[in-house]
Amino acid sequence: MEINETTILDDRGFIKINGDEAKSFLQNIVTNDIEKITDNLTLFSSIFTPQGKYLYEFFILKFEDGYLLECEKKLTSEIIKIFNFYKLRAKVNLIDASKKYTNIVISLEKFKEITKTEHVKGSTLSCEKGSTLSCENERIYVDPRSKNLGAKIITKIENIENIIKKLNLKKIDKKNYYEKSFTLGIPQLNLTKLKDKIFGIENNLDELNGIDFKKGCYVGQENTSRIKLRNKLRRRILPVQKIAGEIAENDIIKYKDHEIGKIMIDKPYSFALIKVVDPDLKEFTNTELKCGDSKVKILKPSWI
Repeated sequence: MEINETTILDDRGFIKINGDEAKSFLQNIVTNDIEKITDNLTLFSSIFTPQGKYLYEFFILKFEDGYLLECEKKLTSEIIKIFNFYKLRAKVNLIDASKKYTNIVISLEKFKEITKTEHVKGSTLSCEKGSTLSCENERIYVDPRSKNLGAKIITKIENIENIIKKLNLKKIDKKNYYEKSFTLGIPQLNLTKLKDKIFGIENNLDELNGIDFKKGCYVGQENTSRIKLRNKLRRRILPVQKIAGEIAENDIIKYKDHEIGKIMIDKPYSFALIKVVDPDLKEFTNTELKCGDSKVKILKPSWI
């Protein structure tokens, strides 16, 4: 993405979370450390099953009198439902704000440019992962997973055009953003296909700053920590590039007649659960592999 290019992610949802016990409520169930969230830091996090299986992922930022959670829009109601399951009598409010707010992606260079303006609160802010600033009525944060995904402006839907004009931005298709995410090995669409089918840590949340292994207990913490600390992680979600044929969900990927993985997300960007040991991932990365009736390559992200 060039410095003045932007894309609007209208497929993102938002949940306002506030109340006297909002912080402790979140701290007890999500995978990252809510204590670290400030006006200057946004976190990427997740919620697992008690067994450590992946359910949902999201960003959490400080917002007004509580927090704002950003997620895949079509999963918003499901996330509110599971939060309500754990809520019990906690003094917490969960409000679907998806019709009020939206998400504008900007380049990291544009974020740096904004931090230098005299109108920005805390203009000496760094540009590290999760760095967050307030600019008039908007919140802007660098993607906590990868700076290569740029930054996001969280704003009211009716303010979109004014922001684009003010910052001299040019709209491009959001396909460009999701293709970049795919090359970085970060799935963002159709995540429901991973739900309760893989361990959360197999979705690379440890590498993408989505799990704090030093915080206290959270749902699924025991198995997640055991896999990490005992070096028992054997599979990871990785991007799959089609060479020939069509890719379908649950297709088996083979290397030298050995099953090394299975397609979990087939469209629009394919991701598979792939063995990273026995055999070692290095043996078949960028090698033509059989996948059902098609041929594919496993792409190895730079962070592995």
